[in-house]
Parts: sequence; C-alpha cells; structure tokens
Amino acid sequence: MHPDLPRIRELQELDNRIAELDNEISRLPKYVAQIESQLESHKKALQADKDALDENRKSHRQLETQISHFQQKMSHLRVQTGEVKTNTQFRAFQHEIEFLEGEVRKIEDRILDKMVEAESLEKNVKKAEATLGEESKKVAAEVEKVTAQVAADKSEADAKRNHRKELTEVISPKVLRKYDHTRKTRGGIAVAPADAEYCMACHVALRPQFSHILRKSEEIVICESCSRILYYQPADSVDAEDPYGESAAVSS
Repeated sequence: MHPDLPRIRELQELDNRIAELDNEISRLPKYVAQIESQLESHKKALQADKDALDENRKSHRQLETQISHFQQKMSHLRVQTGEVKTNTQFRAFQHEIEFLEGEVRKIEDRILDKMVEAESLEKNVKKAEATLGEESKKVAAEVEKVTAQVAADKSEADAKRNHRKELTEVISPKVLRKYDHTRKTRGGIAVAPADAEYCMACHVALRPQFSHILRKSEEIVICESCSRILYYQPADSVDAEDPYGESAAVSS
C-alpha cells in the first residue's frame, strides 16, 4: 500500500472533525445569546405587567381620593342646605348634591373596573414570576452546559490541529498540495472511497485499467471526474448512509 494513502485518509477524518468542532464552537454562543434574549424579553413582559399593576393601583387611589373630596363637599352642602332661607336656594344645593352623587357613582364604577383589571394583572404577574423563575434556572443550567461544551470542543480542536500538523509533516508535499487544493474546491472533501466500478463521490464509472490500479492501492489515484484522491473500498462494505466513511457533507 502506498504509505501516504492511510495518512491522507486520516488527514481527511481530522479535517472533518475539526470543521465539526469549529462549527459547534461558533454555533453554541449564538444559541446561548438566543435563549438569553428570549429570557430578557420575558423579563421585560413581566416588568410591563408590574408597571401596569402599579399604574392601576395609583389610578385606584386617585379615584378614591376624588370620592373622598366629593363626599366632603356633599357633607358641607348638606350643612348649608339646613341653613338656607328660600326654596330656590334649597333646590340649588340639592341639585348640586345630586350632581356630586352621580359623579361618585361614576367613579365607583371606574373603581370596580380597576379592581377587575387589577385582579387579572395580579394573576398575570404571579404566573409570569413563577414561569420566569423556572426559566431562569433552565437558562442558567443551559449556559453552564454550553460553556463546558465549548471548552471541551476547543480542547479537542486544539489537539486535532496539533495531530494534523504532525501528520502533514510525514505526507509527501505533492500529495499534500493535491489534497489541500481539492479540499478547497470540493466542499471540504478531498478523499473518497471507490469500488471496482465507481467513484463514490461523483458516481462516475472508472475505466477498467484505472480500477485495477486502484485495487492494488500501491499508487495515489485521482478520480478523473471529480479530482478527489480515491481509496479502494468494496461496494458491499460502504455504509449506505455515509458512503465516504466521513461525517461531513460532500459536494461533488
């Protein structure tokens, strides 16, 4: 077997794994930012309910103050009514008292509406506080988990890169250049399996002589169609779901 063949296959596996790790390292902080943003929006919604409840209570107090003011005024008018000398004055005072009584009833109706509104707001606040408490715990746990995963991914990626550097030092420069070029132009996959008839990457048929050379594995064989470095793998041993023996997606 050509000595660079197993090395170049291992290099492909390393690069696939490094790409996976880099993607996850990039994705996880965005995921954390997303769940933290959702939590923050729920906090703002809760604060809005609290502010509405505070405003409701403030309005309630103001309405009660108005009632108290009108009641005091009516009490004063009733005293004055007992002191009037003419029917005209009596009717005038009585009319004003009736007007104030009507205003008090209107305010009492508004207070009742405020009480109904306050009851609904209080329920919303209590429910939101309980939900937010549980959600905050879950987010904190998820952030801790993600932080640990990112640290582990970075550690593994560093180790893979160190191993990759060591591996590239024992691969012939010509083969390495071919690998790097093909990897850049073929969606990250420069090495692919082939059976006796087809390249498993581009599914183009191999010429008989070419297939014979491939099976011997004594030379570095390049697919005449997709330019990937090929290694021989019998058709019945190829995983139908992952025919390249790699986890990364392949672009032919």
